[in-house]
Amino acid sequence: MPATAKILVIAVMLAVAGCGDGDTRVRMAERRLSDKQEALAEARTELAGRADAFCGSGASYLTALDRYGDLLNATAPTVGDVKEAGAELTEPRSDVIAAAEQVVAAREEVATAEKEVAEATAALASARAGAPPSPTASPSIPPSPEGPVADTTVNRVKQADADFTAARQGITDQTPLRQASERFNAAAVALEMSWLRLLAEAGCLSEEQRGQARDYTLAIQKSLAEAGYYRQEVDGVYGPTTVAAVQALQKAHHLPETGTVDKATDAALRAELRAKGGAATADSIAATAAVQQTLKLAGFWTGPVDGTWTAELTEALESFQAALGVEPTGAVDAATIAAVERALEQRSAAPSAARSPSPATRVSGR
Repeated sequence: MPATAKILVIAVMLAVAGCGDGDTRVRMAERRLSDKQEALAEARTELAGRADAFCGSGASYLTALDRYGDLLNATAPTVGDVKEAGAELTEPRSDVIAAAEQVVAAREEVATAEKEVAEATAALASARAGAPPSPTASPSIPPSPEGPVADTTVNRVKQADADFTAARQGITDQTPLRQASERFNAAAVALEMSWLRLLAEAGCLSEEQRGQARDYTLAIQKSLAEAGYYRQEVDGVYGPTTVAAVQALQKAHHLPETGTVDKATDAALRAELRAKGGAATADSIAATAAVQQTLKLAGFWTGPVDGTWTAELTEALESFQAALGVEPTGAVDAATIAAVERALEQRSAAPSAARSPSPATRVSGR
């Protein structure tokens, strides 16, 4: 059909619709709504795919970040190691940023499609009522499956990323090794924590990962409370109050005030707890003796059961925690208690003939 003929047909249809043919107006409005609903479904499918890709890229980036902690905690790095370590982050960082930008674009497409569906729904309602469309009509549209990430979380990631870059660039061959390690580790942990928060808000973390993050935060809050820095409810939420408490601890020890518990901050916190008489829950001689007795039965303590907390007892407890697969904090925290309970349940459920007499097997239940 020639273009002029198509234009004529459209003009005739519009004229008929404008002359009061209600059925025609309704059919056209229904068709438009159907098209917009289909476009919205496609936009949401695209967003879901982009979100999955972002979660995958985010997980890879976190793995790369976490290796920095392993490097600085498990080895004796040189200044050169610290200066060059960030190079392997370039590619995963680029990937996750590109994936994030694609999610943002997909969200905008969904928002546009939702608006168009709302407008088409209002137009259909007006056509059925025989009245012109109402510009103020705003029908309810089911929300997108992926919720938004708070602007404060995004800004925290940007700031942590900038701080990490600055920390790397500020390290030279003349920087003392201890200072270089502390500065680099503090920036890496802060960046990793900010990305964990973002991925949690984006729905990228599994239930198990969220549980691990909560146990980690509970242990930090409890230790901070014992040291006198945290006075709020121990709730497992790493919010502004927890951040402020960590910053106060860091300020007292002249450490970078990142608000996250890096290697140097953890050592400072454990030192304060020891100075106050032991681990977080060891506030009496009896409690300390109970820890010694437990570690002795598990095969991790060969010293006396005398209720005296020492550096050797902290090391034994950290070894015990490592065997349990929890963070070696040197404090009897919630995560350690939960791991012990799981190990006991596994041990009681296993056939007696299959149990190994070794201390490690008795502890872990494996």
